Amino acid sequence: MDWKPDREAKKAIYKQLAEYIENGIADGTFPPDKPLPSERYLAKELNVNRSTVIAAYDELESIGLIQRNRGSGTIISKDIWGITKKRIPSWNRYIEAGSFLPNLPVTQRIRKEAVEHKLINLANGELSEDLFPINFLREITSTRSFIGSLGYDHPQGSAILRDTLTKHVKKYLEIVTNPSSILITSGAQQALHLVVQCLLKPGDAVAIEDPSYNYNLPIFKSAGLKTYNLSVNKDGVNPDDLISLYKKHRIRMIFLNPSYQNPTGSLLNEKQRKAILDISYEHGIPIVEDDPYSLTSFTGEKIPTLKSMDVNGNVLYISSLSKVVAAGLRIGWIIGPKPVIERLSDAKQQIDFGHASFTQWIANDFLESENFHSHIRRLVKELEKRRDKIVTSLKFYLKDQVEFSVPQGGIHIWCRIKKDFNEIQLLEECIKRGVIYVPGSTMGSKKDFIRFTFAREDEDSIDEGIKRFAEALHSH
Repeated sequence: MDWKPDREAKKAIYKQLAEYIENGIADGTFPPDKPLPSERYLAKELNVNRSTVIAAYDELESIGLIQRNRGSGTIISKDIWGITKKRIPSWNRYIEAGSFLPNLPVTQRIRKEAVEHKLINLANGELSEDLFPINFLREITSTRSFIGSLGYDHPQGSAILRDTLTKHVKKYLEIVTNPSSILITSGAQQALHLVVQCLLKPGDAVAIEDPSYNYNLPIFKSAGLKTYNLSVNKDGVNPDDLISLYKKHRIRMIFLNPSYQNPTGSLLNEKQRKAILDISYEHGIPIVEDDPYSLTSFTGEKIPTLKSMDVNGNVLYISSLSKVVAAGLRIGWIIGPKPVIERLSDAKQQIDFGHASFTQWIANDFLESENFHSHIRRLVKELEKRRDKIVTSLKFYLKDQVEFSVPQGGIHIWCRIKKDFNEIQLLEECIKRGVIYVPGSTMGSKKDFIRFTFAREDEDSIDEGIKRFAEALHSH
């Protein structure tokens, strides 16, 4: 056999072999009246594991090209070109060829385990159900009349909700805007996706925080962007690092989560915020401010958002109700210059013809009511208690093996484990023991870190979860 697999290629060897045999069937290299080479022969001839050959034959069999008969070997399907044969697409090839990249395997695993098994969930970045304002939302749906339209709404979202959001961001965040500068989105994730797809092009350089939620988001790679890291410490990013990145790479956009950042919990102070805005003004670099946690300050301290300090319109502000009300509402928004909002709105129309009117009505009525303020007060108290519990548990069960800064808001705590460990093996051991979290490598370039989220479980479960993590680490 003249053909050999390319061991330097990114494509798996079994896929290379499957393609080679498929092409050979088409061009007559493998005639239909003779059996295909045996698994053992191919494994020896190509110097690969037999499992590699089996995987290649599995793929060919799944698309109807070959038949495997016990005792008589593997043959080309007799009716491969006949009208009675229905060929199945090679879905794996279509999946791999798509331009929109999948999440990292470890991220997929965490989500699957969290959904399918009853684990103590210190990974999921959402509120537990007992923190949802269920009674307030039920009151809206049972006692108030629906104010929206069941047809397609305004391209930018409900005019009533956008007007309410104008008042909301002025009251709570000191952001001055108007309804025409707001786009309603399906959470902050869709907002981010729209910005990346509509305002940037392949090859553009962008600055993201390291660590951050954005660190390994496939949407950046899918869009062909070049990402450059801004290191985050307990005080957020250093503006001087941003200047260096810009001079070296001509950064086209900056993505920041400055308030109780995910995952570090860091809070960018007002002086640093002003310095970053000055850099933006000097070089004309847009800033995307992702701000899901500003309302969760445990100290009551109000730090102005970048958007509220922005006098030139350089900041695109993204927020949502996912982290402070309920993720299932799927209500987020972007605030920015009107031409930008119109561009993003046009793209959103191409995707979903606008946002669901029913959830916009519920969100509007809740934001307008006094119950919203009561809910936020209660939420912050409960989150603070859970923050205190996870801090106590980490100190008790891990003692000097863990290092962290205590967050003053948000829902995450970022821990450095001061002991050598294999990240994947430790995660698997924890899953066996019934607890799950987010390994640091999925969120940053530094090793030895773990992100725990304390909003998803009650205090007793948080304590038990950290106990199980410590046991897994000690056994590991």
